[in-house]
Amino acid sequence: MGQLKTTGSEFAMGLRLLGKGFARYGRSPRLLLLGAIPAVITCALFGVAWTFLIIYIDDIASAATWFADDWSDFWRGLIEFGAGAAILVAAALLSALTFTALTLLIGDPFYEVISERVEDGLGGTPGAVDLPWYRTLWPNLVDSLRLILLGVVLAIPLFLMGFIPVVGQTVVPVLNAIVGGWLITVELTGIPFNRRGLRLAERRKILRANRAMALGFGIPVFLVLLVPIVAIIVIPAAVSGATLLTRRSLGLRIDDGPGPALRPADPATALRPR
Repeated sequence: MGQLKTTGSEFAMGLRLLGKGFARYGRSPRLLLLGAIPAVITCALFGVAWTFLIIYIDDIASAATWFADDWSDFWRGLIEFGAGAAILVAAALLSALTFTALTLLIGDPFYEVISERVEDGLGGTPGAVDLPWYRTLWPNLVDSLRLILLGVVLAIPLFLMGFIPVVGQTVVPVLNAIVGGWLITVELTGIPFNRRGLRLAERRKILRANRAMALGFGIPVFLVLLVPIVAIIVIPAAVSGATLLTRRSLGLRIDDGPGPALRPADPATALRPR
C-alpha cells in the first residue's frame, strides 16, 4: 500500500512538473513565439501525412487483410476494422514520437534557449558542459534515431494486438499511451541532460529510477500531441517542464525563491528513486 501511495505521489509530481513547465513558458510572450516556430513547421508536415492516412485508411486496412478476401462479409469487415484501428494506434505512437524528435531537431537552438532560461531562473545548471548547438546536433540526432527505432520495434506488437477484437480497441490504446509517454519523456529531457554531458544511456537509467514521475509527465504530453494544432504550444512548454523534471530527477531545486547553493549533480545519487 505504501509503495502504491508513493508511486501515485510521484505520478502526480510528473503532472505538476508539466503544469509548472506551461506556467514558466507562458510568462514570456517572446518565448511563446520562439518556441512555436519549429512546431508550426513540423505540424504542417504531419498534418498532410495524417490527412492522407485518414482518407485512405479503408484502402490500407483492406490491403493489409488481403488474406480475408474470401471470408464472409461479417468476419472480413471485423478483421478490416481491427486492422484499421491497429494501423491508427501504431501511427499515433510513431507520429507522436517522430513529431517530437523532428520538432526538437529543427528547433534545437530555440529549445536550448528555453531550457537554459528555465535553469537560469533557478540558479543555473550545475555540471553544465558548454558546447555550441552545432556541436551537439549530431549526437542529438543519433539519440533521436535510436528512440524512433525503439518506438518502431515496440509498435509492432501493439499493431499485431490491434487485430484482436475488443483488446485491440481497449487495452492496446492504454499500452500505447504508456509506451508513448515514456519515449516522449526520454526524448524531451534530452536537452537538459545533454547540457550536463549525460547521454541517452545515463538519461534512461535516471528516468527509470523515477519511472512513475516520468510517466506522469509523459503520458499527458503524448495524449495532447495527438491533436496536431495543440502541439504547437505543447512542445515548447513540455521542454520547459522536462527541464524541471530533469532537475527533480537529479535532486535539484525546481521552485522559485531562496534555496541551497547549487552543486554539480551526481547521477549516481539520482539513480535512487524518490
